[in-house]
Amino acid sequence: MILEIALALITAQDARPGIVREEFLYEEAPFPECHASTIAEAKEGLVAAWFGGTREGNPDVGIWVARQENGRWSKPAGAADGTEDGPKRYPCWNPVLFQPREGPLLLFYKVGPNPGAWWGRLKTSGDGGRTWSASRRLPEGILGPIKNKPVQLAGGDILSGSSTEHDGWRVHLERSADGGLTWTKTGPINEKDRGAIQPCFLVHPGGRLQILCRDRNGNGNVWTSWSEDGGATWGGLASTGLPNPNSGTDSVTLRDGRHLLVYNHTVRKPPAGQPAGREMLNVAVSGDGRTWKAALVLERSAGEYSYPAVIQARDGLVHATYTWKRRRVKHVVIDPAKLQPRDFAGGKWPE
Repeated sequence: MILEIALALITAQDARPGIVREEFLYEEAPFPECHASTIAEAKEGLVAAWFGGTREGNPDVGIWVARQENGRWSKPAGAADGTEDGPKRYPCWNPVLFQPREGPLLLFYKVGPNPGAWWGRLKTSGDGGRTWSASRRLPEGILGPIKNKPVQLAGGDILSGSSTEHDGWRVHLERSADGGLTWTKTGPINEKDRGAIQPCFLVHPGGRLQILCRDRNGNGNVWTSWSEDGGATWGGLASTGLPNPNSGTDSVTLRDGRHLLVYNHTVRKPPAGQPAGREMLNVAVSGDGRTWKAALVLERSAGEYSYPAVIQARDGLVHATYTWKRRRVKHVVIDPAKLQPRDFAGGKWPE
C-alpha cells in the first residue's frame, strides 16, 4: 500500500509540474465542517487556521489552529470562539494569520451573526501559534483583513484588504503603523453597482500596489485596482479577464518578481462539459499583474474546492491551503521554479 501511494504521488507530480507535496492538515476533527483557511510562516514554522463547526454560520463555529512540527501537522486546537462579547455565543468567520517582520504572530477573525453584521477581533501569539493572547475587539468601523493576509510595506506599515457586505459589496483598505494597535481606513474604492469584496495584494516596484477582488456576479470576473502611492489612493476597479464564480481568491508576489494567483477559473453556469463554480481550483502566474498564464490545476472534480490562502516561505517554496469539500483543509506545496505556464485558449483553461 505504501508503495502504491508513493507511485501515485510521483505520477501526480509528473502530471502537474511544480507540485512538491499534497496532504490534509488533519484526518479527524471535533467538527464536521470547515472553511476559510489561512496560513503563515512564523519564526517557529508554518501555522494554519480555519473556522470549523456544525455548519457555516452556526453559533458553535470557532477558529481552529494547527502547527507544523518536524514536517507533521499538530491536531486541530481551538483558538477562539464567539463568546467574548457577552452571554450570547456568535459564530466565528474568516481567520487571517499574519507574521509581521517584527513582533508576534497575528490572528485576525470576525465574530457576528452574518457577514453583514460581523465585527473584527485580534489575538496574538509569541510562540508560533502554540498559545494565544486574550482577544481584543478592533475599533468600530475596522474589520481587519476580511479574508486574505495583509502586506507589510517597506516603511513597516501593515496594509489590510477589507470589505463590507451590509450596503452592497464594497472594498476598503485598513492601515496600521504600530503593529496592529491602531488603524486608519481608506475607501470604499468601488460603488455599490460594481460589487466586489475580499481583496488580495500584489506588490510591484516603485511602491505600486495592486489588489485582486472577488466578484459578486457568479458569471463575472476577478476585479483589479492599482495604487501608485503605496496604498494611499486607489484607481477604479477593472476586469483582469480571469473568470470568477463568486468565490474567494488569494495571491502572492514571488521573490523572483512574478505574481501568483490561486482561484477558481470557472463561472457558475459554464458551457456544457466545463467545470462549474467551485469544482476546479487553479494557479495562474503573471510577470506584470496584467497578463496571466495557466500554471496548475489543484483540483478538478465534483465538490467544493475553494477559499485558498497562499504564501511563499523562507525556503522559496509556495504553500497553499484551501477548503476541500467543506470536510477538511488541504495543504499543497509548490516549487514555483518548476511551473510550466501556458497561454489560455480563448479564455478557457488549456487542456
